[in-house]
Amino acid sequence: MGTLPKAIMMVAVSSFAAGAQPAGRGPQSQDIRQGNMMDLQGKGSEARAYFTKAIDSATTPQAKAMAQRAMAMSYAFEGDCPNTVKYEQQVYNHYVSAQDFYQQGEIADEAARVCIDAGDLDTAQTWYKVGYESGLKQPDIPPERVHLWNFRWEHAQARLAARRGDKAGARKHVAAAKALLDKDPAMAEAQAVFYPYLTGYVAFYSGDYKTALSDLQQANQNDPFIQCLIGQTYEKLGDKDKAAEYYRKAAATNAHNPPAAFARPFAARKLAGN
Repeated sequence: MGTLPKAIMMVAVSSFAAGAQPAGRGPQSQDIRQGNMMDLQGKGSEARAYFTKAIDSATTPQAKAMAQRAMAMSYAFEGDCPNTVKYEQQVYNHYVSAQDFYQQGEIADEAARVCIDAGDLDTAQTWYKVGYESGLKQPDIPPERVHLWNFRWEHAQARLAARRGDKAGARKHVAAAKALLDKDPAMAEAQAVFYPYLTGYVAFYSGDYKTALSDLQQANQNDPFIQCLIGQTYEKLGDKDKAAEYYRKAAATNAHNPPAAFARPFAARKLAGN
């Protein structure tokens, strides 16, 4: 499998993944760090000039994939799902060549995460499914890894259903995700923090803001996306001061990954009154 299905290619041309981080001190790593800084300042065009240099100067396929992933995140900071997909496709292809099924799933989920946050739900669903199916192709995959991919898939489907206004569908997938956590305590220990994020997300998009706030306050409080969602929830509840408090937290993130790519620009616009 050298490329994603044709349907994805047409759209291009699903976080849980953390995003590429530059390593080392060479010129390529310096270009990636400079590009990251430009994105955080809202200077996407300047950022992508650095990432282009990093891609062109890459001396190994892995280094090139890292630079392409950074380029994908640059477009994510502008909510540009198609161009994010374009570069994530190239990273995905690298991991196909390397026969690294777990990373194939990670990259597909990363693309999906950007697209769902950008509101392109159909593209997000397609990528989340590719991530799920790719991860499960790992030879001799251990049961706990199967449970993890199943959990991520149910998590994604619940969020997509909530965004589409399908409350019953969202509840069904939330229940399936909870059953998977209950079935595998070891996985639950690592993934439990994503459950209140899920229930809070579903409650928010279902219009149940009190439940959303209660659940989201049990999720990862250092995640800028969660901070943004809590800010939005306070806003819906009429507490503008608390909303601004959480938007300020989200706007301060210095990460270069899908949560930050959505949260930092979104929170900045909210704080500016837009």
